[in-house]
Parts: sequence; C-alpha cells; structure tokens
Amino acid sequence: MKKILVLPGDGIGPEIVAEAVKVLERLQADGLDVELEHGLVGGSAYDAKGHPLPEETLVQARAADAILLGAVGGPQYETLERPLRPEQGLLGLRSELELFSNLRPAILYPQLAEASTLKPEVVSGLDIMIVRELTGGIYFGKPRGVRTLDNGEQEGFNTLVYRESEIERIGRSAFEIAQKRGRRLCSVDKANVLEVTELWRQVMLRIAKEYADVELTHMYVDNAAMQLVRAPKQFDVVVTSNMFGDILSDAAAMLTGSIGMLPSASLDADGKGMYEPIHGSAPDIAGQGVANPLATILSVAMMLRYSFGQSEPADRIESAVGRVLDQGLRTPDIAAEGQATVGTVQMGDAVVAALA
Repeated sequence: MKKILVLPGDGIGPEIVAEAVKVLERLQADGLDVELEHGLVGGSAYDAKGHPLPEETLVQARAADAILLGAVGGPQYETLERPLRPEQGLLGLRSELELFSNLRPAILYPQLAEASTLKPEVVSGLDIMIVRELTGGIYFGKPRGVRTLDNGEQEGFNTLVYRESEIERIGRSAFEIAQKRGRRLCSVDKANVLEVTELWRQVMLRIAKEYADVELTHMYVDNAAMQLVRAPKQFDVVVTSNMFGDILSDAAAMLTGSIGMLPSASLDADGKGMYEPIHGSAPDIAGQGVANPLATILSVAMMLRYSFGQSEPADRIESAVGRVLDQGLRTPDIAAEGQATVGTVQMGDAVVAALA
C-alpha cells in the first residue's frame, strides 16, 4: 500500500484538494491501493503550530510515498518574519526532501483553445514539459539579506550559485524525460552574462554525449520568453534553473488559457514526489467555491504516473477531465465571455462521475 500525505495549505488550497481527494477515493473504491494521511503546512500550520513547517509534518512527509499539496500563502502572513512565512514551509519541504526536479507541463486541451489569449493556430496542440531545477540557485544561495552601507543606504543581495553536480542531476532528469517524448531538449540559460549559467551550458553539453538520441539546443532566457509567446510549439522539453523556470513556466501556463489547468510534480532522485497545481493560494477567491480544481486533480494523475508507476488510473483521470470539458463545464477562469459556469465542488463531482 502506498501512503499519500495530503497538505491542503491555505487560501483555495483546502477547496481544490478536497475535490482531488474525492477522485482518489473513487479510485480507491475501484481497487487503487493507497492510504491518505492529512497534515499542516504554510499559514494554516503557523496558525495551529507557530511554524509553517512543523516537525510532525516533516516526519509525515518523509514517511509518505508521495505528497499532494494545495497552495500556501495569504496577505495576513506578509508581515511575519521571513522564516515564519507560509512560503518557507513549501521551500523547506522541497529542500529537506531533496525534491530537485520540478516537472511543469503546459498542455492545451483542445476544448480550451479559445480560452488562450493567443490565436488558436499558435497554441492548438501545445504540449511542452518544463523541467525546473528546484532546490538550488538564487532562491537558496547564500549569502543573502539586506545590509546598510557606510553611507547609510540599504542594499539587498542574493547569491546565484550552482554546483556541477546539481546541474548534472537536473540535466539527466530532463534528458530522460525527453527520451520518453519528442527527443528534443532546449536548455535555457544566460551564459552570455552569468558565469554560473556558462557552467550550466558546459555541463549540459558534456552529458548530452550520453544521450545521442536526444537533440540538445540552447537558448538565452530572454529569447526563450519571447519564443514562448511567438511560436510555443517549437518546444518539447525545456530545462532551466530555479528562477528562470519559475518565470517561464508561469508564462507557458497562460498559453493554455488558465493557470488553473496545470499540474506539477517535484521529484527526488528515487521518484518520490510532491504534487501540486502551479497556481497560488488565490486569497481573493478563497471560500467562494469558484476555484478551478482541475490542476489539482491532474496533479493526482501525475502522482500515479511518476511516483507509483500506475499509468492506467492516471490515464483514466486525464480522460475524465477531457470528457468533463467536452460536456461544456467551465469554472470562471476557463469560461468564455457569457458562458455559464460551475463551482469547485460541481467540477470535482463531474470528474468523479466521468471516472465511472
């Protein structure tokens, strides 16, 4: 039996995770051998335990085979000291569990081609996998902080640093994913300006010799951002650093019509992963019952496929989502102007029904 730790988090997190849990329970009834355990992370953990990543949550996470996360954060926590903010709980999980490989697919469901802000002919058939290095780079580099200079002026500073071994392991992860897809890998860097990404490119070139069946190309990050908007279908798999991946994957998400449609996986070297929608906690709509649960439900499909090696139930979930969209059901974020919408619970119930 596989153990799944469920961490609803903050904002819309509990609402969307509840719908994903209903999907898991439906699959349990059909014979999926998993056990669900619940825990606290982020602002809800701070409210209950005084810390965004309590020790008991970390113990649960280490014992679990996979983690399903909603979202963390909210404006009420922004005045806390940085180590106590909800986002530190998420960063702590990634770091402590060594979840270095972040997979962010940008797939356009054909039913939602009109929801994209780009022309349908530009985005129709879009299927990109962005592989983001998740536990290194400028988000974790030290020294960091804010200091006062001799003239009294304040100066903020962060450190962008990558070791060769960190680049190599995310590179291998990306090459192996490319082998299972279109065998094309684009490495995104800023090697013309940043020495650390010059090393990134050198390492990618070196390990590419071990993956002769994959075509490796390189692109500067500013050009990659432009190309994502100009001709996104030129990309198959993209591998890049933590900060570049954070930015580019959100841009790619909007090509699909809504950030509310896209799941993600964060994996360690052995395939254990944390699965979450790439959108945030959306405090402006929390509690209104209108959040789109499909990205969270699709994150469950990624969990079954990548951590549990169970493609059949993963395919069932993805097909069920497609059938629900075929029925014309839309939450507000993916609805055309004037189109009738359904709420979070109704959308989740429709996916469960489609599974049957």
